[in-house]
This record gives sequence, structure tokens and C-alpha cells, in this order.
Amino acid sequence: LFGHVKGAFTGAVENRKGLLKAADGGLLFLDEIGELGLDEQAMLLRALEEKRFFPLGSDSEVTSDFQLICGTNKNLSLMVKEKKFREDLLARIQLWSFNIPSLKDRHEDIEPNLDYELQQVSLTTGNLFSFNKEAREKFLSLSNSSEALWKSNFRDLSGAVTRMSTLSEGGRITESDVESEWNRLLRQWYPEGQTESEKPSLPPVLSEEQWKELDLFDRCQLEKVIEVCQSSKNLADASRKLFAHSLSEKKSTNNSDRLRKYLAKFGLSWTDLHKD
Repeated sequence: LFGHVKGAFTGAVENRKGLLKAADGGLLFLDEIGELGLDEQAMLLRALEEKRFFPLGSDSEVTSDFQLICGTNKNLSLMVKEKKFREDLLARIQLWSFNIPSLKDRHEDIEPNLDYELQQVSLTTGNLFSFNKEAREKFLSLSNSSEALWKSNFRDLSGAVTRMSTLSEGGRITESDVESEWNRLLRQWYPEGQTESEKPSLPPVLSEEQWKELDLFDRCQLEKVIEVCQSSKNLADASRKLFAHSLSEKKSTNNSDRLRKYLAKFGLSWTDLHKD
């Protein structure tokens, strides 16, 4: 980044001007600027403000007048609070800032880029690849579902298209190819084997292990009971909401005790649901 002079370190057999000097009179793009150490951040700040810096091992300053664009996937403001990023450097580089949504939040970009990636694989390999109609619709539907995390953004999409193309028979991607690839992506995105739709939406009154041990029937019922309990002012109020029909038919006289026993079946109490 800053360059070095000959002999500055083992292997420095000649002078190297570095990227800052190479960008003199032009534009420099630094991706993942949040990875810079604090010392390098200080050096970069000085280079930006004074247009001067010392190459590694040099006693003489060099000058460079450049425009800077930065990219990062980290929250630099939070890093400032954590003392991991200089506040003065952040103030200097965020004159203009733009948030680029991930592919997960840009569903409209999936279909055209699916076609582009398929075209690129065909050009690279010299073979023509395509989806059948059902396979294409299935892949687009899955790609836009809540399970699709696209953690690596377009790298994930590109890899998926390459694998489906390579494993297809005769260059025709089928529903079976899509299903196989989607299962692979899910294993990548959910290494613990739990997709977004299977994750508990309950507040943390039960551990994840306890949640997994419940039948789906109990999960659905318990989730609603907890939701009502947490929105009620007391046990009696929650009981009236949950057993309204029983009350109207006078089928039960102690619904509060009925609710208490139901919660106890899962190791819960009214207090557990109102700890905050």
C-alpha cells in the first residue's frame, strides 16, 4: 500500500512505489478497509490529509494526490466504539457513503444474473448449458424464499450455476440438479442443519435443544400460548383469553390453574415469561 525501499526487509531487492503512489493523479479503491490495523489507518489518514507519506524503510517522504473510494462489509461506526477503527479516519473517508444491499435483499437481480452466470459458464467451457422450464422456475422460487441467505452474494450464485451446469447431463439442468444444488447451499448456509423456517421464533424461554425435542404440534401450540401470556397483564387475564370458549360454556372453573399446569409441562412458569 505505502511501498518500500530496497533493503527495507528480507526479500526487498528493489524499490517498490506501492499503490498510494501508483494512484497519484488518479483514483484508488481500497476494499475491506476495516481490515487495516490502527497504525496503517494513521498512515493512511496522513496520506489523505497531507498527501505525503513514508514508504517502508525510507527516510524521505513521497507525495501523492489521489481520490479514494473504500468498501467494507463491517460496521465502521461500531468499530470506532470498540477502538478498532480511528474516528478521524472514518470522518475523512465517509464524505459520501452508500449502502449496497446484499443479494438476499435484491431479489430483482437474481434472474438476470442467473442468465449471465449461465452464459459465462457456457463461454468458459465452450459448451452450451440451459435450464428446462420447470428447473428454472424451481431455482428462481427457491432463490427468492426466506431460506435463501446468499451469504457470499454473487459468489454463491456463480458457484451454484457452475456446479449445476457441470453436473447436468447433456448441458440441460433439470429439477433434480436444482434440488441437489439447493440442498448443498442449505448445508453451507445452515451448518447446524436448521433452516430459517425451522428456527424457533419463541423468545429465549426455552433452549434450542429443548425446542428441538418438541413435536411440531407442541411447538405451534406452545408458541401461541407464550405469545398470549407475554401480552397479558397477569395469569388470570391470559387464562381468560386462552380459554374463552370454556368460560362461556362453563366447562372449567379454574382456568388459571389449567394454564399453570400446561406451562409446567414444559418446565415453564408465569415468571419465566415475564423476566423483563
